[in-house]
Amino acid sequence: MRIAGRFSFANGESFVSSHYPDLLAELTTAIRSVNAKECRTKTSREKTMTGRKLFSPRALNKAFKAAMPDGWQNRKVPCNYSTEFYEPDYKTGRATKGAFRDMDFVKRKLGVEIQFGKYAFMVYNVCAKMTIFKNLGHIEAGIEVVPVKSLAEQMSTGVSYFEQFVWDLQQRGPANIDVPVLILGIDV
Repeated sequence: MRIAGRFSFANGESFVSSHYPDLLAELTTAIRSVNAKECRTKTSREKTMTGRKLFSPRALNKAFKAAMPDGWQNRKVPCNYSTEFYEPDYKTGRATKGAFRDMDFVKRKLGVEIQFGKYAFMVYNVCAKMTIFKNLGHIEAGIEVVPVKSLAEQMSTGVSYFEQFVWDLQQRGPANIDVPVLILGIDV
């Protein structure tokens, strides 16, 4: 695969390039090493493309996991959900054990998310999850890897893409809780 686009959110490109040049180089090498053709394994059952071979998000995620060099680890944090905001007469009777949030890869406080899902997951990763992981002391900055439109068109409907994501982030504007994130748009 290849990097087709870059967007610096909250000064992400400068921060990552100056603080983590070696880790950015490792990720770039990992992206280039992924053979996307081997991930075209999903046979569509959608009306508009029945029978067509598509890129499988699961296969792509598996390929990225295999391509990442040593030291990059999945990071899970437990979520202990409070019931203090329930109405006094509401009784749940259910425990909230086992809930967690995770980041695909973390190394030396740089977080990486590989996202081939729906649009809401891209926004959540950059505008919420990375802030949470920074507040918890797990990361200082992040990289979000997403498909560009030409790749998303070769996946199931509903997969979001770099161009759409960048436009929305630009229209949203900055917030004082933003984490520096470099967004990489990738293609085959």
